[in-house]
Amino acid sequence: MKYVSIAEVKKILEKEQKNRELTHEQKLALEHAQKFAKIGVTKIKEMIDQLKKMEKISEPAAYKIADLLPTHPDDIKVIFAKERATLNKEEVDQILKLVKKHME
Repeated sequence: MKYVSIAEVKKILEKEQKNRELTHEQKLALEHAQKFAKIGVTKIKEMIDQLKKMEKISEPAAYKIADLLPTHPDDIKVIFAKERATLNKEEVDQILKLVKKHME
């Protein structure tokens, strides 16, 4: 199994759309990706790589952060509600700073 971000889904489906007709489900997925992919694939991959280097962030959590682009500490707390790791204030601030940097 491989995780992909919404930005990557958008890129994959747009490329596939040029080659053939998409199924109904693929069209819905593309529409969703176009609506919610706020930054490009290169920046998303860079952000995910940096997030995965942080001690308490799992790969699924890194992809969730990259897809949701949280801007408030409460947003990060929601993402980590089901994770085994608990983040302290400094770690939350570090994540917010990283997200803000990649959104510029």
